Amino acid sequence: MERKRGLETGPEAGPEDGDPAGKRRSLQCADFSTVACCDAAVALRYLDDHAWDMERALNAYFEPGAAEAEAGPDLRRPRTPPATGPCVDLTSEETAESSTSKSSTSENLQQEDGSVFSFITWNIDGLDLNCLQERAQGVWASLALYSPDVIFLQEVIPLYYSFLKKRARNYDIVRGNEEGYFTAIMLKKSRVKFKSQEIIHFPNTQMMRNLLCVNASVSGNELCLMTSHLESTRGHAKERMSQLKMVLKKIQEAPESATVIFAGDTNLRDHEVTKCGGLPSNVSDVWELLGKPKHCQFTWDTQANSNLGIRAVSKHRFDRVFFRAAAEGGHITPQSLDLLGLERLDCGRFPSDHWGLLCTSEVIL
Repeated sequence: MERKRGLETGPEAGPEDGDPAGKRRSLQCADFSTVACCDAAVALRYLDDHAWDMERALNAYFEPGAAEAEAGPDLRRPRTPPATGPCVDLTSEETAESSTSKSSTSENLQQEDGSVFSFITWNIDGLDLNCLQERAQGVWASLALYSPDVIFLQEVIPLYYSFLKKRARNYDIVRGNEEGYFTAIMLKKSRVKFKSQEIIHFPNTQMMRNLLCVNASVSGNELCLMTSHLESTRGHAKERMSQLKMVLKKIQEAPESATVIFAGDTNLRDHEVTKCGGLPSNVSDVWELLGKPKHCQFTWDTQANSNLGIRAVSKHRFDRVFFRAAAEGGHITPQSLDLLGLERLDCGRFPSDHWGLLCTSEVIL
């Protein structure tokens, strides 16, 4: 993406603005209220009771039973969400089934017998706090619909991570950092077996960027899964290309027996890839591999996506998927690529300023 906002945004912090700690806590209250659909007083109580640990406070708020019963009647979680900010668990069985079409039901049946492997990569723009709750639910509507085996996410913030943990109980979540904003890889527990993880730091990044790697397996096939959010903006092309070279080096170092999938927000322009010498002969850009389908060429399109309010037309294929088949036979083969998040939400915005990418692959058992 082309900009990077700071985390010091959102509603007015209030009377404690002059105190950095007070301002930080005011922002935490605002963030808690956004996710939990509660007022500031409730947010303050839960955060204060849990030493201002956002994750623990949200867990206590959403977890039924003792934690809720101990709170006073004015602090209990509302049984029906307020009209101004509906809270819906988009990973519940009922929600997933009601939003799943016949075609996706058929696809899920294929996944269960192991013949299909699917994944989604998406820069979810967690740094934009405007309509964050509704936009997060919009992302989850897509994830619940397609129920991918692996999810690669970029621009996750701790608040969004807590949101994901509560709604993605059927996924293991591996994150690339603990604070600020970071990437994450989510593995469907019923399909993908986690083995190990590694974080490779980009030594010269000015934007907290790194490479997150996860070793796993699906249907007996070894997987090396990678995601990153390469350096943003035109002015940081040199560092971005350096980071790309590190990614490609890591792909080449993966065991030959593994299928390697890199999916993320690369911020790359085609001429930058060319300047780096192109991709290695055994590594494919999946969009190119599938014949450069026009319908999913641009994943960052200011003409179609108005979230940033940019008047100038700018279209880029920032979000990319690199694929290296396993040496013996290539048991996983990409079949299709589609865009996600194209529908405007009730708040008037899209789930993210980026479109998501859904890739479906055939698994040869």
